[in-house]
Amino acid sequence: MHRRPRLTALAVAAATLALSGCSSAVEVSAAPKASDPLCAKAAQQWPTSVSGEELREVSVDSPTVRAWGDPAIIARCGMTSPGPTTNDCIGVSGVDWVARKLSDGMAFTTYGREPAIEVLVPKDYAPEPLVLGAFTEAAQQIPQGPRRCS
Repeated sequence: MHRRPRLTALAVAAATLALSGCSSAVEVSAAPKASDPLCAKAAQQWPTSVSGEELREVSVDSPTVRAWGDPAIIARCGMTSPGPTTNDCIGVSGVDWVARKLSDGMAFTTYGREPAIEVLVPKDYAPEPLVLGAFTEAAQQIPQGPRRCS
């Protein structure tokens, strides 16, 4: 039985942006563990641009959340690192990411790092994994634990 995917964070951000009219801020919330000191360290390494897209204003006043481009590529530090999964796990520049297909793009979460970084990439930037290299320096601020992709 196929279930229809629930409305994703990417879709919510896009819908909120579209409905907000002249507001240019991307609607997004801070991750549950955003106050972790490692997220502050990672946030200092957010890229200035991603796939040629410039930084956008976000609705939350937290350095642990950033967005680039339109539609927005969104990054948040402070997620729970995923456990073992059947989802694809890919390594990019020494950082492991678990990939989840969304109806409107892909979500990537660092694997084996706690707290985790989540990157939401709209399908407009396909192939979506190519943007992950921009987040290597930020992700490497959080130590790699024993879990690895391979």
